Amino acid sequence: MGKTVLLNKIKDLADSRTYLVIFLEVHEGKSLPELLVPSLRTALYKLSDFESAKAKARLGLRVLRSFVSAFRMSVGEVEVGLSMEPERGTADSGDLEADLPQLIEIVAQAAQAAGKPVSLILDELQYLSSEEFSAIIMALHHANQRSLPLIMIGAGLPQILSLAGNSKSYAERLFRFPAIGPLSNDEATQAIRKPIESENAAIHDDALDQILETTERYPYFLQQWGHDSWNIADGNVIRKHDVVKATTTSLNELDQSFFKVRFDRCTNAEKRYMRALAEFGPGTHRSGNIAETLGLKVSSVAPTRNNLIKKGMIFSPSHGETAFTVPLFDQFMKRAMPQFD
Repeated sequence: MGKTVLLNKIKDLADSRTYLVIFLEVHEGKSLPELLVPSLRTALYKLSDFESAKAKARLGLRVLRSFVSAFRMSVGEVEVGLSMEPERGTADSGDLEADLPQLIEIVAQAAQAAGKPVSLILDELQYLSSEEFSAIIMALHHANQRSLPLIMIGAGLPQILSLAGNSKSYAERLFRFPAIGPLSNDEATQAIRKPIESENAAIHDDALDQILETTERYPYFLQQWGHDSWNIADGNVIRKHDVVKATTTSLNELDQSFFKVRFDRCTNAEKRYMRALAEFGPGTHRSGNIAETLGLKVSSVAPTRNNLIKKGMIFSPSHGETAFTVPLFDQFMKRAMPQFD
């Protein structure tokens, strides 16, 4: 399962357990304060419905008003909804690392007074700036130290590990970082075989092995190959030659959608860097070797590499190493840019 699918499942679980859920998708177009304010406003109004939390929630709304003013934001109609006087001296310094922990703490205190835990769910964490990530970490650390009922579940591309570590040294103690990668052989086998058998159909073992090998057990690709193999098969049995035919169909579909969307977001220099990386095939490769293939110094291509990491196209498993974030992208780059010199 992909990270966003997992987060949505977690949201459903939190809702069913009466958590107050704040679900956000981080993106490049808005800052963290702009994304947070409308959701925190809604959460505080919900908490103000509880008699036991009314005072804390109204204080939280005043603090939120201070926060909005400090960052000179115009977030939709937030200004209209926060017409009360600001709580001067709280969360109004304009320093996100100082203000966000104060704001999150009062929200968590209101939740505690209402007897409702808060689940802050953030997707695409890699788009947070270092300052924003640091502010989130500090806010959670403060809430944790005060035993307030607040939990954060986030997801992002692999670079969030270094982003968190670089932001605050105690991030490793505050968070757990389970990796979401390819499915195991058993999981991938079930993902393909169980839906087929539920329709009283079957798949040959060699056909199943072919799907697992071709997709590298990447969840989205398993769905694509399973879909196309099912449609191509004649009768109620999927055979290896069906999967071979499906591979052409699946790759064409991915080239026009999944891969192309990512490719089109990149500049010519970024595309050229990825094409150089593709020369080395799948897996992890030395950044110096990629620069050498481009005929450039590592320092001169570093900005391009960093931009590709921010866009989620590549990641750095360890210092000086580079890999694509999704399998089969090296093959796509060779199809998209056949000539490279």
